[in-house]
Amino acid sequence: MNHLRRRSVLAGAAILAAPAIARAQNADKNAADWPKGQLKIVVPFPPGGSTDPVARIIQAKLADQTGWNLIIENRPGGASVVGAAVVAKAPPDGQTWMITFDSHILNPAFAASLPYKDSDLFNVMEIGRTPQAICAHPDRPYKTFAEVIEDAKKRPGKVSVGVLGASQALVLMAYIKKENNVDLNVIPYKGGGPVNQDLLAGVTDVAIQSLTSVSPHINSKKVRPIAVTGEQRTPALPDTSTLAEQGVKSFPSYAWWGVYCPTGVPRPIVDKMHAEITKAVRSPDVTQKFIDTFNMEILTSKPEEFAAYQKSEQERWFKIIKENDIKGD
Repeated sequence: MNHLRRRSVLAGAAILAAPAIARAQNADKNAADWPKGQLKIVVPFPPGGSTDPVARIIQAKLADQTGWNLIIENRPGGASVVGAAVVAKAPPDGQTWMITFDSHILNPAFAASLPYKDSDLFNVMEIGRTPQAICAHPDRPYKTFAEVIEDAKKRPGKVSVGVLGASQALVLMAYIKKENNVDLNVIPYKGGGPVNQDLLAGVTDVAIQSLTSVSPHINSKKVRPIAVTGEQRTPALPDTSTLAEQGVKSFPSYAWWGVYCPTGVPRPIVDKMHAEITKAVRSPDVTQKFIDTFNMEILTSKPEEFAAYQKSEQERWFKIIKENDIKGD
């Protein structure tokens, strides 16, 4: 290639690269100028439960370490659909974020139509997770969930299991019923509170809840843990065996909390928020609070890891929902 031609090629390449360079410089500038005023964290559930306090602990720590002005906006309704739609339709300027619970990813399978698409929301990070716990009323004889299945096979349809409607627990129990050839009377509830209330009252024989939700009742010995749904035992309940250890045909299942934002938020802003939340969550005081209060295993996964995890979980859960014609309530 002669000298003049080489110069021409290089000049042409520079012209082609210029828009990309300009975009990158603009994105960096946007991140440097961000945030612009008040930041909003949408929680698509009412106060109470676990998602709201998780969000408020993070909000307080972020404000302390960055000086940002952050507010929590509770937008409950439709099993998190209302709040998710608010975030999906928000401007992609990095001013609106969402902290939500695992049931969020099941909405496309349970709702006939949604006011947003999964692709409208960007996976920022999975904050952490905890296994679910299956507990029995103390008056019931069960020491393990395997004993529940054994009893249900002798009394088909008579052993009741409380679950949250439109949740992983509902789908997991449908899978367990089918794979273990057992007729359990699975009762879906509108909220985690009513699930616990009826278990405490002895209305249901057993119930499955996030370990976070049921831990106070386990600690007060008002319910008895008979299984956990993780891959291994949890330090919070070292004497409670997993479903796999009990020989129950199932698969690992976890309750988890995640962060999303509107798709289109510049990646430098996403990365900056990811870094600050990671710093907040992994600070010793917050980590200990999450362990003590929620029995949470801290993850702070990268966006690509979180997106891949959601995709694999949806493929698994949606298949079970379709094959068993499971309704959300």
